[in-house]
Amino acid sequence: MNNVLALAVFILAYISFILFPNKRAHLALLGAFFIVVLKVITPHQAFISVNWNVMGIFVGMLAVADVFMLSRVPAYLAEIIVNRAKNTAWSVLFICVLTSFISAFVENVATVLIIAPIAISLAKKLKINPLNMMIAIAICSNLQGAATLIGDPPSMLLGGFADMNFSDFFFYKGRPSIFFAVQTGAIASFMVLYFIFKGNKEKVKLVPVEKVNSWVPALILVILIFALAAASFIETSFSYTAGVLCVIFGALSLIWQRLAKKGSILKGLGGLDWETTFFLIGIFIIIGAISITGWIELFSGFLSGLIGQNIFLGYTIIVVMSVAISAFVDNVPFLAAMLPVAISMSAKLNIDPTLFLFGLLIGASLGGNITPIGASANIVACGLLKKEGYRVSFKDFMKIGVPFTFAAVFAAYLFVWFIWGR
Repeated sequence: MNNVLALAVFILAYISFILFPNKRAHLALLGAFFIVVLKVITPHQAFISVNWNVMGIFVGMLAVADVFMLSRVPAYLAEIIVNRAKNTAWSVLFICVLTSFISAFVENVATVLIIAPIAISLAKKLKINPLNMMIAIAICSNLQGAATLIGDPPSMLLGGFADMNFSDFFFYKGRPSIFFAVQTGAIASFMVLYFIFKGNKEKVKLVPVEKVNSWVPALILVILIFALAAASFIETSFSYTAGVLCVIFGALSLIWQRLAKKGSILKGLGGLDWETTFFLIGIFIIIGAISITGWIELFSGFLSGLIGQNIFLGYTIIVVMSVAISAFVDNVPFLAAMLPVAISMSAKLNIDPTLFLFGLLIGASLGGNITPIGASANIVACGLLKKEGYRVSFKDFMKIGVPFTFAAVFAAYLFVWFIWGR
């Protein structure tokens, strides 16, 4: 009976996420509540189902990114880049490169919020439609968010399930890891963006108006990145160190903001993305119930039977399925549901799970770039455009998102297979 209840709550929760995306945190917590109240799993099982290390990384990085954004360092750097570009096309491409770099270390939504004011001010100065530029910023942010452990929640989820540390995202088990797969995809997708924007030949010279409030937040972020890298060599399992470090640095960022800018720590905490935080907690519990009641094992057995011993077919199905579903379903709940499936499938085929896990992350992270509702960064970018009086249709978004996603996924897909498929 418990397995039927777990599946029912799981299905209802995921349908509700699609129908009511603005209420997903409430719905996830409600689903977790019913899981415990109906005694599908015990409160203790629910608690340990939550990956608290991932939660620490997420909340800590939100605080660091928020203070970093308020320092205006990213906006200042963006204006320098734009001023040195030979025309509008290269200005946009350079902004996309800056977005990509920041997104590898800062959560995607925060990255879009950091870069968006520059893109909008550039568009106003040139009297051009900022729509394509903002879409490019959002999808570049989603791409590079998968490159490092702290780039975005899906990467954190993968790290938690596979016991990967910060340095493992660069080199894992002696081979090039997911970072280089993402960069391969980035090179391919950059060519797509070049062809989209190459017609914008206007020369632009921005008047520097941004002033850096302080370089301290940038220093805090850099130190945190080095600390996470160093901790990777000390702690061999992804258990608690990264989460603790991120929470400590997040607290330091808020304290510095309070002392230097006379801001309120409580106000800083209140401004963080608590909706996604509670959403993740609820998802962990719902997925934990599915796993404990045996559904993960059953589904992995079905997929394993479908592909037989054809590992390449299994890898391809995982990537294609991830891209297709993530185009319409938030990649966090999808990835949380599929990670244990990928690990179980690998065990049944008696292979290293890395191939399936990396394929899953690539598909889930990049598939969201196809539609305006596929990722939180897309939704935020479209919301900012709406504020400026521009409405983004599915057609507008997919005109850039589809070729960008195809190029990035295909290149990364081949890279992962070449490195990990043999």
